[in-house]
Amino acid sequence: MSTQICAHQDAIQPVTPHTRGCEECLATGDSWVHLRLCLTCGHVGCCDSSKNKHATKHFHATSHPIIQSIEPGEDWRWCYIDEAVL
Repeated sequence: MSTQICAHQDAIQPVTPHTRGCEECLATGDSWVHLRLCLTCGHVGCCDSSKNKHATKHFHATSHPIIQSIEPGEDWRWCYIDEAVL
């Protein structure tokens, strides 16, 4: 993954994950593949490889632009608006 410039990095806040799993999947008893952390509010959602795609749904509902993988061994961020790895 190559990194790119993103104009939305000012949306990044110091956040703490709300949960240890996908918030919506935990509430419904569903499962997920990987977890993503919203760097604006701390929402934890499941990735687009998961059937529910809650991280992307959170972006569409809130316009919070940047997520970070919270999977062990992964250290990347994604801006939905710029479609860029940070």
